[in-house]
Amino acid sequence: MRLLARAPAKVNLSLLLGGLRPDGRHELVTVFESVSLCDELELSTLGPEAGGDEVICAGVAGPNLVAVALQRLRARGWDGSPVRVEVSKRIPVAAGMGGGSADAAATLRLAAALREPSAAVVAHVAASLGADVPGQLVPGASIGTAAGDAIEPVPPLRPHALVILPLPLGLSTADVYREADRLGLGREPAELESALRELRASLCGSAGMVPAASAVNDLEPAALSLRPEIRTAMEDARSAGAQRVLVCGSGPTVAGLFFGEQAVDRAGAGAAALAGRYAGACAAVPVDETFGAPRFG
Repeated sequence: MRLLARAPAKVNLSLLLGGLRPDGRHELVTVFESVSLCDELELSTLGPEAGGDEVICAGVAGPNLVAVALQRLRARGWDGSPVRVEVSKRIPVAAGMGGGSADAAATLRLAAALREPSAAVVAHVAASLGADVPGQLVPGASIGTAAGDAIEPVPPLRPHALVILPLPLGLSTADVYREADRLGLGREPAELESALRELRASLCGSAGMVPAASAVNDLEPAALSLRPEIRTAMEDARSAGAQRVLVCGSGPTVAGLFFGEQAVDRAGAGAAALAGRYAGACAAVPVDETFGAPRFG
């Protein structure tokens, strides 16, 4: 059997940082959105003679979260046939777009299509793999609270498109959070709670978009402190017509948002104009759960 699934990248249209939690992670209020820039996963079942599951991801060295997802599913009693999962990478690695988490989430969707584990098992495994994985189990738009892993789906946002500018810069998520702590960027609990109420009202109401006051990434100053070169990419995205510009997650990727009529065309033109300076520059649009649904190959 051969199953395919797309693993869409995520952008954080809002990322509001709180203080440290008892588990050592940070309190967050964030808005995730899945976009059409994606990895492709192919799952093939293996015969009983196979020694176990296999994961192939060309060009990416080191431990792979897809393999960990399969191991933890097995540990929780999932007894599907041994599988081979091949990952075709298009999402930039270590770029703040949740590529590894997207692949792990897509693997859980594929495993469920092959031999359904319970929803509780999938949720447990997703949470164990990292804060970004639960928000990518079901592609679409959602609010994340707690450490970003308590997920509230929201209706699709008003039409928009994005230009994505990957940067060839090493930037560790852990380093960015440490720098954010050094800079004292965390918000007080009451401020986070107020912002969360406003986000819920806006995203689930007639506005259908992140309000301007919350359309920020509180990790951005930390990313810029560590990698000042990001600022040039942000300025270039604005020059290309983007109406809002954000660092994706912990960076270094930059996303520019385009709203209104012909947003897709304008984002495409912006990406084309910047492609000579940014390898991998592309236009993207929001996607929903149908985009990442498993399908037979």
